[in-house]
Amino acid sequence: MSQLQQLLRHSSILILVVLLLRQSNADVGTAGHYDPPYTPTACFGYDPLQFPSSFLFAAAGEGIWDNGAACGRQYWVRCISADRPKTCNPAQLVQVRIVDRALSAVSRSSSDRATVVLSKTAFEAIANPSASSVNVEFVQV
Repeated sequence: MSQLQQLLRHSSILILVVLLLRQSNADVGTAGHYDPPYTPTACFGYDPLQFPSSFLFAAAGEGIWDNGAACGRQYWVRCISADRPKTCNPAQLVQVRIVDRALSAVSRSSSDRATVVLSKTAFEAIANPSASSVNVEFVQV
């Protein structure tokens, strides 16, 4: 394991501990995923700079959309459960940036009424990509 991988693993564990300690401040919801094309978005249109280089971004469901105020917000997201065992990777956290509104996203979500719809890359980091949705814990950064 490279030093960078070890650092990322240790950082993820530290962040997980912080989230667990602050559990009363975290929210619980559902996450789906969506595939390209991702533009135009409700937040930033066709601007290519809206997407983090890591491709860890999301579309906000109605519960967090907040009449567009969610645009640009960042959240730590962690998979906590799913219908099928071993779907989640609960030790993995992702930090995503809200770039779109789930209801108006160009690509359809894998799950209607999700709290947050993650980019394919973000979803695959926390859960098995064959799942259409998972239960997540999330907190605004």
